Amino acid sequence: MLTIKLITEKTDEVIRGLEKKHFKGAQEAINKVLELDKKRRNAQNQLDKNLAEVNSISKSIGQLMKEGKKEEAEAARSKVSDMKEGNKTLQAEMDQAIADLQEILYTIPNIPYDSVPEGSGAEDNVVEKMGGMETELPKNALPHWELAKKYDLIDFDLGVKITGAGFPVYKGKGAQLQRALINFFLDEARKSGYMEIMPPTVVNAASGYGTGQLPDKEGQMYHCEVDDLYLIPTAEVPVTNIYRDVILDEKSLPIKNCAYTQCFRREAGSYGKDVRGLNRLHEFSKVELVRIDKPEHSRQSHQEMLDHVEGLLQKLELPYRILRLCGGDMSFTSALCFDFEVYSEAQKRWLEVSSVSNFDNYQANRLKCRYRTADKKTELCHTLNGSALALPRIVAALLENNQTENGIRIPKALVPYCGFDIID
Repeated sequence: MLTIKLITEKTDEVIRGLEKKHFKGAQEAINKVLELDKKRRNAQNQLDKNLAEVNSISKSIGQLMKEGKKEEAEAARSKVSDMKEGNKTLQAEMDQAIADLQEILYTIPNIPYDSVPEGSGAEDNVVEKMGGMETELPKNALPHWELAKKYDLIDFDLGVKITGAGFPVYKGKGAQLQRALINFFLDEARKSGYMEIMPPTVVNAASGYGTGQLPDKEGQMYHCEVDDLYLIPTAEVPVTNIYRDVILDEKSLPIKNCAYTQCFRREAGSYGKDVRGLNRLHEFSKVELVRIDKPEHSRQSHQEMLDHVEGLLQKLELPYRILRLCGGDMSFTSALCFDFEVYSEAQKRWLEVSSVSNFDNYQANRLKCRYRTADKKTELCHTLNGSALALPRIVAALLENNQTENGIRIPKALVPYCGFDIID
């Protein structure tokens, strides 16, 4: 969440940033934050003064009794008793202001960096770069859901039988391809210095609040109500929460973690041709990168993550483009975000396969994730994450873009992981 220091010192800048993200009621929300913070500070100041006075009077009571000034001592005791009752009221007021302040701060998104373009939606995102190989498909090229059926790779109907729509069953070489991609992505991450984590795929509410999925995305997460646990939408949630309420040594930064997990998203309201096949699922596999860094190094870390994801797509020989997201298309928590999309030649459309985000200190402030500097001061970390990569649309693009008259070609980088070079 935004820090009180930032809001109070750069109020106009914060409001402009929220408006750039098209956050409704930005002015009112920030005014409420300032009002509650003032109320909290006033109560704290008065409480501090009262406590100092209570201590002073309490110390004088014994001296008054020694001097035989019993009535004055009793009056002092009575005053201390009254002030303590008043302090309880002040403490309650301050606690309520803090709770109200926390509640509203949770509903205010992060503000974007100056380099984020203006815009209200995906159509306003800026194409930063395009790359990859041109694809020539045979006549009557098939979309991936038809290829999956033809080569018996993925059974969407069986997934509906077992669970419901959006939970496909991978079979044979389809399952092998899925596992090959997971291992390939993890190996590439380890080569780049990321330590592999195998986290839980269910988290508590505190973890959801820590990374910003709660309360913003509560309706999109699967909730186990009896135990009040949530199925993770991405490994970002459990991995980043490893560092909740932790003070790190400056020398340990940047921390680089990677994790493969299943991910679960309700995707409520998603339907139509754009969600057919693997285009949008409720359960899918993903390898995630997470970094914890110092503020002055986080932008370099962000670029290194972008280079890593681009390298994966190049090794997979897929046509891709990198988008700088505009303010209106960014996530609730990000300060700067780039999306990677691969081109589906059979569907004639771009498919998002990764978002690589810098959250500045927004998540760290929620998490109380800090580091200790050389001069023993504690500062908020910066957090970053990115998909490297999400598998469903990668699989879709690989199947569609590599189909030939004789079968589906496997990119060279994947052959050692698959154990075959063609699906026929």
